[in-house]
Amino acid sequence: MKYNTNGKVLKKAVVWKDLYFYRKSDTLYQLTVEFCKRFFPAHGDRTVDQMVQAARSGKQNIVEGSEDGLTSSEMELKLLNVARGSLQELRSDYHDYLNTHHLMLWEANSERQKKLRSFCRNHNDYGDYEPLLSKMDDEEMANMALTLCHQTDRMMCAYIAKLEETFVKEGGIKERMHAARTGYRKEQDAYMQQLETENAALHREVEALRAEVAKLREEIDAERRG
Repeated sequence: MKYNTNGKVLKKAVVWKDLYFYRKSDTLYQLTVEFCKRFFPAHGDRTVDQMVQAARSGKQNIVEGSEDGLTSSEMELKLLNVARGSLQELRSDYHDYLNTHHLMLWEANSERQKKLRSFCRNHNDYGDYEPLLSKMDDEEMANMALTLCHQTDRMMCAYIAKLEETFVKEGGIKERMHAARTGYRKEQDAYMQQLETENAALHREVEALRAEVAKLREEIDAERRG
């Protein structure tokens, strides 16, 4: 398999703060903190730590994966999948909350779920959600969090698929380093070959000039003797 790196070893840096799925994951984290503060007891419920840590792990592994992606595609893919796993765990916790508190999981085709889905699709940052939370009950907040979980996961799946395709085409850092070294050697070999060709041509030209000079000398000597 050939890897084309154009001489570059490190990948182009990704600004993780600009990734829509990171921004949604950060919103999920802050929303989850607020949800737990409002609807769980202040002490004694391990679910709080579990949900907050799962939400934090989701966003933090996106950050670490993007940073590590400069040098290791394998680590980037691994950490992004860890982030997905954490957010899936968070999604399960919200489902459990709805079930144990006898609240509704809004049907996909219901009007309120359609409106919620549209809002979450078009808003990524917590600042867009914060003014609404004080007016929402636990069922509404849980369904909002679940919608964000689903959308974030779909976006991450698409992003990971793109990374995997790039990895197959370009390889990891070892393959890119090998390709860069191989490309450099090929350039040097081609340059040396060019110099050798030019040197041989110059050598032939010099020999031709020497022969011409020798012939002229013979003609001059013949004229002198004549």
